[in-house]
Amino acid sequence: MAKVLIENLVKTYPEKNGPGVPAVKGINLTIEDREFMVLVGPSGCGKSTTLRMIAGLEEITSGTISIDGKVVNSELPKDRDIAMVFQNYALYPHMSVYENMAFGLKLRKFPKAEIEARVREAAALLGLEGYLERKPKALSGGQRQRVAVGRAIVRKPKVFLFDEPLSNLDAKMRVSTRTEISKLHARLGATMIYVTHDQVEAMTMGDRICVMRDGDIMQVAEPLTLYNRPANLFVAGFIGSPPMNFFRGTIRRTGNALSFVETNTTGAPLSLVLNETLARRVSDRVDQPVVFGLRPENVHDALTLPDADPARTAEVKVEVSEPMGAETYLYLNTGVTPFIARVRPTDRFEANQKVKVTFDLDHAHLFDPTTEAALI
Repeated sequence: MAKVLIENLVKTYPEKNGPGVPAVKGINLTIEDREFMVLVGPSGCGKSTTLRMIAGLEEITSGTISIDGKVVNSELPKDRDIAMVFQNYALYPHMSVYENMAFGLKLRKFPKAEIEARVREAAALLGLEGYLERKPKALSGGQRQRVAVGRAIVRKPKVFLFDEPLSNLDAKMRVSTRTEISKLHARLGATMIYVTHDQVEAMTMGDRICVMRDGDIMQVAEPLTLYNRPANLFVAGFIGSPPMNFFRGTIRRTGNALSFVETNTTGAPLSLVLNETLARRVSDRVDQPVVFGLRPENVHDALTLPDADPARTAEVKVEVSEPMGAETYLYLNTGVTPFIARVRPTDRFEANQKVKVTFDLDHAHLFDPTTEAALI
């Protein structure tokens, strides 16, 4: 397999009578040998464009891409020793599963015996042995996707590229297929680069995740690092479902304590006394604005806590209660800021009900409202 090195990569699309439209803005990224790297972000962030430049399907405006120590900027896609799995499967409808998987090897004039061995091996790996004579129209969406993956596997490339391969599948099939791809990575020990807009896919599949926005890289880290230590507001809000809650306000000093006080001109503001760790981060920001972040699972119904801290408890209004089975999503409002709490599935709430919730500040985050960077 191979290490992929991206250095100062830029992609600008021409624009009539203009400077051009930047899609990728000088990014740097290293994908280690045998790593499963996920590129994730909203539509238009540059993740698929980056993948297509690695594949050689998009021309590079500037910068370099190296695969296994060799700069491949000028190499044709067929000479880069990569295999790509597309969103729409791209199977030949008139060919059988066997013929689809073997087609690339036949073009490269591999011996018939080796083609047979590789296709049979890939089919066994993907559970397709009983479908080799079928045409794509006789397969389910998940089976077609496995054929597309099998066509890549038989190539035995240095790098596998996946461009949103599960987006055409239903929710249940997405879960089972992403599990299959993760197992496949473990068996092959291959270098894989996977593009998705679905942060659940990213969190469950990647060794590391590269979060992108507007052609820039926001943060590259292991999944739980992104979740627990986001570098900025965008990553904090993008990773996690439901997303992190954000409250805008100011740091105030009361005696020896520092508090976060929500900006609220219509009623009583949310006021939370900061713990020692958070207070240390904002000791030089008294009377300055900050953004306070907390995930839904760290907002608790105060009635369920025998030792709820009144300095970190507030009365808020219930807007919507969503029972999910294993948990309940409680949509709340401070009077200015809507936010979400994850509470016990047995708890029952009504719209417009007043409830007291306690904020677990041991898991809270603070961000600069101007730079959007985390305060650490």
